[in-house]
Amino acid sequence: MTPAIRSTQPSTLSAPWHVLDPLWQGGEAVVQQGLPHHQLAPAWQMLLLGDGSPTRHLQLLTGEPTEVDVLDMSLIGMDDDDAPKQIEVVPGPRLRRQVWLRTASGQRLAYATSWWEASHVDDYLQNRSLPIWASLSRLRTELYRDIQGIHYGHCPALELAFEQVGPFWGRHYLFWHHGRPLTLIYEVFSPYLVKYLGSMQLD
Repeated sequence: MTPAIRSTQPSTLSAPWHVLDPLWQGGEAVVQQGLPHHQLAPAWQMLLLGDGSPTRHLQLLTGEPTEVDVLDMSLIGMDDDDAPKQIEVVPGPRLRRQVWLRTASGQRLAYATSWWEASHVDDYLQNRSLPIWASLSRLRTELYRDIQGIHYGHCPALELAFEQVGPFWGRHYLFWHHGRPLTLIYEVFSPYLVKYLGSMQLD
């Protein structure tokens, strides 16, 4: 496995984040309707389009705790950071956090970037080495996961990190808390998950 760079303090030097170069993408209407099974198999749709916790889903699939390697925490101010347009509803100045989600034994399963209001991130990520779901669950934070878009495309950096050939499936969504946007999250899943979910497409 490629070693992760661990960071616990936010940096003002913004490292690049890994976005898919899309072959195809869909918005909220596609998310609500779902995709034809020849495009994305039902089990993969449950992972990508469902509103449950991916951290919890990955743990149930693999039988191992899902752990986090923090790659980067960067203060980006009011920059749109080439993020999905929904970043506009996250109050600024903002902080961007990048992580790998992996099994306890070290297999990388997903990559995630999230954008937070910098002044409040410590309220919700008191232990920054925990997955977001685990942190918010400990706080008994009531959340609504609002999936905004789904993506299918290539990313050379993720091919190296996952040790898997693309293209990859990803998504982005907002977390809402008390009627206010808490964070925007962009996730990409490793094709390694075919071991548990089966083929990405049905014939």
